[in-house]
Amino acid sequence: MNKTVLAALVCPECKGKLEYDKAAQELHCHACQLAYPIEDEIPVMLADKAHPLAAK
Repeated sequence: MNKTVLAALVCPECKGKLEYDKAAQELHCHACQLAYPIEDEIPVMLADKAHPLAAK
């Protein structure tokens, strides 16, 4: 994922910082505990498409 694009994106729910998970092809918001998918190299930043982060 392009670092410039990643730096500009924020969580649509809390406006917090997102972390890129390359293996899962997702952007993670640890504040909201949500994961946003990346499909065909395009982040899907819709809350209804996000899923809860798995507990570690």
